[in-house]
Amino acid sequence: MNAIPERDVFFSFFMFTADLKPEDPRYTKVLIDHLKAVADMGYDGFDLHIASRPPTVDHQLEVDGYVRLKKAFDAAGLGDLKFTTNVGTTRTFDPTSPYEEQRAQALAYLKSRVDITRVLGGDSIMSGPFLYPYGAFPVTDAGDQLWSDALLDWMEPRFRAARPVFEELATYAAARGVKLAIEPIKSWESPPPNMVSRVLDFLDDLGHAHCGATIDTAQVVLESQGPSIFRDNVARAARQERLHYIHVSAPDRGAVRDSWIPWDVILKEVEPVYRGPYLVEVFNAIPPFDSSMRMARRRFWRPGEDDPVPGVDSAYDVAVAALEELREQVARYARVRSEPEPLAVAHAGGV
Repeated sequence: MNAIPERDVFFSFFMFTADLKPEDPRYTKVLIDHLKAVADMGYDGFDLHIASRPPTVDHQLEVDGYVRLKKAFDAAGLGDLKFTTNVGTTRTFDPTSPYEEQRAQALAYLKSRVDITRVLGGDSIMSGPFLYPYGAFPVTDAGDQLWSDALLDWMEPRFRAARPVFEELATYAAARGVKLAIEPIKSWESPPPNMVSRVLDFLDDLGHAHCGATIDTAQVVLESQGPSIFRDNVARAARQERLHYIHVSAPDRGAVRDSWIPWDVILKEVEPVYRGPYLVEVFNAIPPFDSSMRMARRRFWRPGEDDPVPGVDSAYDVAVAALEELREQVARYARVRSEPEPLAVAHAGGV
C-alpha cells in the first residue's frame, strides 16, 4: 500500500464520543483502548472534541482536567500520537454577542480551548464552528426564525463585533503555537458562516494569518457554490496562508469508502498547496449527533462499548476502510499528476 508522502492522517473521535469526560478515569480507559486500536491501523493522530461545560465551571479546572487526561495517554504509551481539537462556541460563550461582557466571556472560553489544544497536541490546530454558536438560529419577537437576506443582514453587525475578539484570540493562539481554523457549517445545521468564502471574508479584516479556515469535503459538496468557487477559495486561503485544516468527510457523514466525495475536484486543488494533516471525520449515530443531525442510519457499533451487531460494520471497520480509501485516492492523484501531458498531434491534409 502506498503511503501518503509528507502527510499525516488523523481520525476524528466523533466516531466514538462528543465528550472525553476527562474527570472520569474509567472512561479514560475506554478512550485509550480506542486510541490504541485506531493508531494500530496506521493513523498518525486524532481530533478530539472539547465539550463545553456549564458557565459556572472554572476554565482553569477544565484545562487541568485535560492535563491529567494527556498524562494518562502518555502513561499508556501513547505519547507519540498527535492531537488536534474540535471546538464550538455556545449561546453563553458567544464572541458575536452585541454585549461586551458576553464577548469577554467568550474570549476567556476560547482562550481556555487554545490552552487545552496546547496541552493535548502541542503545536497543533483548533478547528470547528467557533465563530458563531452552532445551531443558534435567531428568532424575531414573534418567534419566527430569520432566513435569507434578513438572516445575513442580522449577522453582519455580529461579525463586526467578533473581530476584536478574534484579533486577541489569534495573538494568544500564535504565542502558544496553536493554529485556529474556523469551519463553516451547513445552513440547515447552523447560521452563517456556511461557506468557506464567508469565513475568508471575515478573516480578511483580521491582521493575523494565524487564524485561518477549515475546508470540509462534506460542507463543500452540500453547501458550496461549485467547483470554480471552490478552486478560488482554496487558492485564496493558500495565498493568505490561512488554509489550516482539511476534513475528509462523506456528505452523509458516514463511511468514507465508496462515498460521494468528489476526490478529483478536491485533491486537484488541495494537494498542490496544502501540507497539513488530513482528518478523516465520521459522525457516528451517537448522542448528540443522532438527534442534532437527524441520523436515520444505524450506528457503527463501537468495540468495547456496544454489543456487536451482525451485518453492521463496526467503528473500527469503517476507520480502517476510510484510511485505505484516502491513501488510494491520494496515490492515484499523484500518479495522474506525474504523467506527462499528451502531445498534440497536428493533422493536415487528412494525414
